[in-house]
Amino acid sequence: MTERNLATKVISNVVHAHYAWYIVAIGTTLQLTTNFVSQAYAILLVVMRDNFGWSLTAIVLAYSIRNIIGAVMSPWAGAMGDRYGAKKVMLVGAGFFMGGLLLLSTINAIWQLFLYYSLILGIAQAMFRVNVPTTVAIWFKKRLGVAVGIQQSAGGMGASILAPGLAVLLTQTDWQTAFLLIGSVGGGFVFLLLAFFHSEPADRGKQPYGSEEDNDSPVAAFSAAVAKVRSQVFMRHARGTRAFWFLPLIHHLGCVGHAIVIVHGINYATTRGVSLETATFIISIYSGTSIISRLVAPILADHLGAKGVMALFYALQGVSVLMLFWTQDAWQFYLFAAVFGIGFGGEMSAFLVVNRQYFGMGPVRTVFCIQSMGAGLGMALGGLIGSVIYDSLGSYNLAWLISVAASLGGMVAIITMESTKRELVPEWEDALPADAREPAIAPSAADD
Repeated sequence: MTERNLATKVISNVVHAHYAWYIVAIGTTLQLTTNFVSQAYAILLVVMRDNFGWSLTAIVLAYSIRNIIGAVMSPWAGAMGDRYGAKKVMLVGAGFFMGGLLLLSTINAIWQLFLYYSLILGIAQAMFRVNVPTTVAIWFKKRLGVAVGIQQSAGGMGASILAPGLAVLLTQTDWQTAFLLIGSVGGGFVFLLLAFFHSEPADRGKQPYGSEEDNDSPVAAFSAAVAKVRSQVFMRHARGTRAFWFLPLIHHLGCVGHAIVIVHGINYATTRGVSLETATFIISIYSGTSIISRLVAPILADHLGAKGVMALFYALQGVSVLMLFWTQDAWQFYLFAAVFGIGFGGEMSAFLVVNRQYFGMGPVRTVFCIQSMGAGLGMALGGLIGSVIYDSLGSYNLAWLISVAASLGGMVAIITMESTKRELVPEWEDALPADAREPAIAPSAADD
């Protein structure tokens, strides 16, 4: 009877939970599914090299261009999310995601890799990278660290679960069939999830979780025109802060640091005599340990302030890469991956919290998209640096040193930013026209 009562209580808590927690669950699953494309490229790199004989630089160039396209598209994706709603933007992104993966299964020439992976999946990347985490942030006024930690941990879970799955698929069938299955099943699943996703609390007539107002009382949404004005005024004030300019730089340096390892770690292990199937578990390990820091870092940042927490994980990411100078056997690569994953996960996951601490409840998508641009360019540069160095010198040693320097440079930049103890632009709404300070229309039940 006690077990039945406990089960009933759990079910009741789930059913009656604030919809913000459903958004976390859906966003987490979306992140897990769509982030796989980036995390699995280290495996795809080896497959393309072995099947087509393309140079390492040419294959990694496709990865870099994808990240550049994602970076360039991020401001547009964020602005469209603020103006028209994240859900509508991501529905378009889901089409690109599914189509890109299906087309990827048909490639037989290098130009197709650039078109399908770089362009089509690059556009999808921008739409999800900006709008998933910022939507989670918009739904929470309190317990943001917990919500972001859960959502960000999906990046680690996606790679740790799906990378071995891809390896198994590649051993059981050909790579074309593997990506055909991933595209059809994964793409369909993304569309299904988006049916239950809502851009902001107003879409369901709710307040953000933790609002002082009654969470059951309806709120109105801003029209697209008003949302555009609010975003423009907020951005004008945000640009006057050091954090606005430093956060994209910090995200860029961190991504340069870990992209070199993420893109080239598997290939490096195979050059040291580790088989591809065995090396694949490097991804699983660093992704798995990153789950811990992805979950913990936002919570710590929410309670202790983001600056010190972010600096700590940047330092750990950088120092851990020094271990690669001595790795030889599989177990040594696994040990490195475990340490690197903790730094890598924490390095990425506190950005939404630091944005909230600096910029409050402003239109965060527009600010975060600038930082995502810095991140995308960092991923592109890091991956390309590793391939050019290896093709030119036949060694990754210089690439590892650059990775360390980038991560520690990000740590120094964090330390020089403003204190997170006060909001930087608390009175930006005072500069708004009167009709842009309150929602002008009632919420629609169209999305329900």
